[in-house]
Amino acid sequence: MWLSSVLVPLLRLYLCGVKVLFYQMFNRSFTLPVLPKQNGRVAIVTGGTRGMGFETARHLASLGMHVIIAGNEREEGTEAVRKIHEEGGKGKAEFVFVDLTSLKSVRQFAQTFRDRGLPLHVLVNNAGTMLVPERQTEDGFEFHFCLNYLGHFLLTNLLLDVLKKSGKQGCCSRIINMSSATHYAGVIDMEDLNRRICYSSHGAYSQSKLALVLFTYFLQEQLTAGGFAVTVNAVDPGMVDTALYNNLWSLAQALKKPVAKTLFRTPAEGASISIYAAAAAEMEGVGGCYLYNGVKTQSSDLSYDSELQVKLWKKSCELVGLQKA
Repeated sequence: MWLSSVLVPLLRLYLCGVKVLFYQMFNRSFTLPVLPKQNGRVAIVTGGTRGMGFETARHLASLGMHVIIAGNEREEGTEAVRKIHEEGGKGKAEFVFVDLTSLKSVRQFAQTFRDRGLPLHVLVNNAGTMLVPERQTEDGFEFHFCLNYLGHFLLTNLLLDVLKKSGKQGCCSRIINMSSATHYAGVIDMEDLNRRICYSSHGAYSQSKLALVLFTYFLQEQLTAGGFAVTVNAVDPGMVDTALYNNLWSLAQALKKPVAKTLFRTPAEGASISIYAAAAAEMEGVGGCYLYNGVKTQSSDLSYDSELQVKLWKKSCELVGLQKA
């Protein structure tokens, strides 16, 4: 049991990491094209107080967007807004508190936003965590599963009507889900999504990132069938030098430091994929993609399993208290 539930997910995740590093060793980071101005458009970026989330929020604001940084660190949020406004762009930035590990907090955030009567043109589901020790949220969910996936699943669904109303043919609203190459190592156990039988932080993280890709494809299919002007894409930033790696075990942490300086992407480079998906003219009307280094890429075979997509959607609706329809 231990071998299959703990050691195998660890080895599969680190193998994914090695493959990504080899790619980044021989390939330059994606360079953003000139992006059209986004004046009057509104964006929400979760986890936008630092790292890739901050770089995404900063860049979208520089294009003229009104960017709402959604996070759970108030001081960091205030500082992020100050930095963005200091740059003197035409956009606007503000911080609004949300704890994605609390379904109550997610509902409060969504309701507060809806009450303001603002449109919503871009939702970047960026916030995430990696390899934290076993812990549960206040609602009893495994931490990776809730923060990386389930909180974003609920947030997206609660704001979906606003996104639908804000999008128009030729000017779609856009949803961007931050996945990772580790989704290739992920498996979904519908009977143990909270991984209580035998916990593995590596398996939990990979599962959460695979869930985001499954969610992306299923939601895009439903939006297309309904004729709504909303697109959904999953993005993979590669290996980026952020605080996400702070929970690596000691040996991996020691090996990571010298490697990160030469092979890891910077937060700005990692954020370029989210920014591209959120604002590029080439992405207008394009959804259901897995984007890596600026290119539509084949995700894992499991992520295209339509039956699994449906099962995960229905189970997720049940877990967060949404009607399956």
